[in-house]
Amino acid sequence: MKRIIAIIAGGDTSEFQVSLRSAQGVYSFIDKEKYDLYVVEMEGLRWEVNLPDGTKAPIDRNDFSFIVQERKVIFDFAYITIHGTPGEDGRLQGYFDLLRIPYSCCGVLAAAITYDKFACNQYLKSFGVRIAESLMLRSGQTISNEEVVDKIGLPCFIKPSLGGSSFGVTKVKTKEQIQPAIVKAFEEAKEIVIEAFMEGTEVTCGCYKTKEKSVVFPITEVVTINEFFDYDAKYNGQVEEITPARISDDLTRRIQALTSAIYDILGCSGIVRIDYIITAGDKVNLLEVNTTPGMTATSFIPQQIAGAGLDIKDVMTDIIENKFH
Repeated sequence: MKRIIAIIAGGDTSEFQVSLRSAQGVYSFIDKEKYDLYVVEMEGLRWEVNLPDGTKAPIDRNDFSFIVQERKVIFDFAYITIHGTPGEDGRLQGYFDLLRIPYSCCGVLAAAITYDKFACNQYLKSFGVRIAESLMLRSGQTISNEEVVDKIGLPCFIKPSLGGSSFGVTKVKTKEQIQPAIVKAFEEAKEIVIEAFMEGTEVTCGCYKTKEKSVVFPITEVVTINEFFDYDAKYNGQVEEITPARISDDLTRRIQALTSAIYDILGCSGIVRIDYIITAGDKVNLLEVNTTPGMTATSFIPQQIAGAGLDIKDVMTDIIENKFH
């Protein structure tokens, strides 16, 4: 009997469409001779499974099942590829834990911590990980332009503390841009981060671990003509992604070792991608940890898996089977 896999996409943030694209990527990567695959779309209380005939069927939230041709189908495994809530922040993980359904990514605590960029970075700072100077505002709190300049300096980034795909992010260069950028970031999340700008080379490194092995992928260098690695750079081709990154072997080893260490500190599971910026003197600074990274055909992780000489189908099988051993 083939295991029945739900590829879960959608969610309740601006990243809804990006998530659907990732789901198509994951669907294409998983071995269909070993597994029966269904894409499940979640949006608010609309939970629907896409059936082979092009129709949709509602998911029964009591046991995460659906009915097709009068037959009840219960999933064996959930591959979560929602970017944002409820798939990246621990909520869905808690639901599946209660139902005893194994899933692809981090558990509740690791997902919740990493989803809040400010909390995650401050936590990892206590382990000696370098991060940018930053401060956090919650909805209703205000800050003066002078305070931002005094505490963080210009230029700086103002961005949602939750979410991804660079929605709501502004690179602020003048005092006059500060308050509009704060308003824009608050449109995406109830918490925002004001973070010092770091000049340097942006890189990203993926990693996954099973009970049998630890695999750290080659590093990708991110070069964009845009002000920063924004939505257009990520999804509309305004970027050059170079794998492996044009950095020294020593720096490569340091970043790969740090990626593996952060994975363990947070208690991650499945594929994780960690973004860094290398500043003067080869200092490695953490930008953020992604526990449900993009999985479209052109995303970083498929590129890095190919760069490592691995077959992505085998990697997906590793991640699924690891939860059944």
